[in-house]
Amino acid sequence: MTDTQVKRAALIDTATLSDALDKLGLNGQCHGITPRDPGFRMAGRAFTILYGPAGNPRGTVGDYIDDVPDGHVIVLDNGGRTDATVWGDILTEIAHRRGLAGTVIDGVNRDVYLCRELGYPVFSMRAYMRTGKDRVQVEGTNVPVSIGGVRVDAGDIVIGDPDGVVVIQHGHEDAVLDAAEHILHAEKAIREAVRGGERLDEARAKFGYHRLQTRSAS
Repeated sequence: MTDTQVKRAALIDTATLSDALDKLGLNGQCHGITPRDPGFRMAGRAFTILYGPAGNPRGTVGDYIDDVPDGHVIVLDNGGRTDATVWGDILTEIAHRRGLAGTVIDGVNRDVYLCRELGYPVFSMRAYMRTGKDRVQVEGTNVPVSIGGVRVDAGDIVIGDPDGVVVIQHGHEDAVLDAAEHILHAEKAIREAVRGGERLDEARAKFGYHRLQTRSAS
């Protein structure tokens, strides 16, 4: 069944969604999370994994992959660690073959060449080659996690593009998407007005540009 909310979100860039979040006073911009290729784009619902330091005996790093529903975004909270990866070429290949929407990591990944070669979107803090095996382990599946300072619950909408990653919490989907679509239409109208010969300041005033991102009164 088509997820109409994800489909709506996929048509909107993260900058516009960020403005909509600001308009509503919501936190959903994942700071410091960037695409490993500038052409990567994704949209889907979150399948979350929480990591922690490896125990004794050590737990698994990534045997969850076959349980992720088609079209979902894998969201990995490694606590912002940059000294050990939780994503590499085997997971990229399987995720791509299974038609998953992408992967977001509060931490690092490796084997960047393959995600670029396959066109599988990976968003993380940066790349680093050191394995997470015997260093980290899965602590929870589909539990609340944190990505770039943003809480992500299983089922939240996650969108990524060259500007980064935005999360829309499940309970705010309609409000955020409605606001983002309004902003998108207003900015399109401004551009068209300017192309038609209007002054920028006049076009902005006409379509309420300076109020588009201003937080709505409660």
